[in-house]
Amino acid sequence: MTTLTNIRLQQFRSYNDASFEFSPKVNIIVGPNASGKTNLLEAILVVARGGSYRVRDADLVHFGQPWARLDAYVADELRTVKLVNEPEPGKTYELGGRVFKRLTLEHMLPVVLFEPNHLVLLTGSPERRRDYLDELLQQIQPGYGVVVRSYRRALAQRNRLLKTAHVAKDHLFPWDVRLSELGAVIARSRLQLANSINETIGGLYRDLSRSTTDVAVSYRIAVDPQDYESVMLRELELRVRQDLLRGFTSFGPHREDFSAAFNGREAGDVASRGETRTLVLGLKIVELQLLEARRDKAPLLLLDDVFSELDGRRREALTAHLNQYQTFITTTDADVVTHHFTAHSAIIPIEKS
Repeated sequence: MTTLTNIRLQQFRSYNDASFEFSPKVNIIVGPNASGKTNLLEAILVVARGGSYRVRDADLVHFGQPWARLDAYVADELRTVKLVNEPEPGKTYELGGRVFKRLTLEHMLPVVLFEPNHLVLLTGSPERRRDYLDELLQQIQPGYGVVVRSYRRALAQRNRLLKTAHVAKDHLFPWDVRLSELGAVIARSRLQLANSINETIGGLYRDLSRSTTDVAVSYRIAVDPQDYESVMLRELELRVRQDLLRGFTSFGPHREDFSAAFNGREAGDVASRGETRTLVLGLKIVELQLLEARRDKAPLLLLDDVFSELDGRRREALTAHLNQYQTFITTTDADVVTHHFTAHSAIIPIEKS
C-alpha cells in the first residue's frame, strides 16, 4: 500500500511554512472556504504525480516569492519537489538522493483525484472527457504522457501553419505524418482503456444504484483502430482545404469523445443528476481498481469537497470502497464526513489565514 506519512509545504500556494502528519487510513481535512484545504490536496498531488490539476507550475509558488518546496515521506522514502520562478522558471524532483527534471511512470505514485468538476464529466465538454482518459493512461501506460505531449506540439505547429498565408501542402505533409503516427497510439490506447472500464462499470453501477439499469461506456473512435495511421493521413490530406479555411485541424483523436449510455440511450439525453453522479462515482471506483491492478499498489485517493455533493446513499457506497486506500477528504463540515468512519480516521483542521 502507498502511504504518505507527512508533508511540509514551504512557500507553496497559500502556505508560508506548514507541516502535516497523516493517518494511513482516512484523513479529513476540515476548514472554512479559502483556508487552504484544496492547496494541501494539490501539494499531495504534485508530490505524487508531478503537477497540479488546477494551475501551471509558476502559480504554485506563494505570491511574491521566488521559490516553493515540498518535502514528503512516502513509506520511509523522502520525496522533494522544488519549484523556482526566479531567475527563470524550473522544477526538480529528488527521490532517493537522485534528482530528476520530470517524473517517469516508475517514479509516480498512483493517485485518484475526485473533485467537483468531475461531477459534470459526462455532461461537460468532450475535451474534459479526453483529458480524463489521458490522465488515467499516463498513470498506467509507460511513455503515454510523452506521446500526448508530442501530439499536442505537432498539432499546434500544424495549426500555426494553417493560419499562415499561402502555406504549401508540402510544408504540412511532415506534420500530417507525425500526427497520424502519434494519433494512432492515442486513439488505440483510449479505446482499450474504455473497453477495460466497460467490463466493470455496468455491474458496479447496478450495485451502487441498486437498480437494473444497463450502463455502458464507449470511446467514439472515428475509424478502424488497426488502420488509424493510414486513414488519418488520408483524411488530413483530403481535408486540407477545409482546414485552411477554418485555421485548425479537423480530424484526429483531439476531436474524438468518450460517452456513456443508460439502457442504450445517451446519458446526456436521459440520465438524471443522481444517475449521472452515481455513474461518475462508479468511474472513480473503477479508476482505483485499474490503477491498483496495473501498478500493483493501492493508489492514494483524494476527494476534494465532493463528499457533501453526494447524498447519503452515495456517501455510504463511496465509504464502502475506501477501507483499503489511504484517503484525503476536504470538507467545510466535518460532521458530514466523520459519522461515516467509526475508526482509523484523522481530523486535520485548517485555519483561515
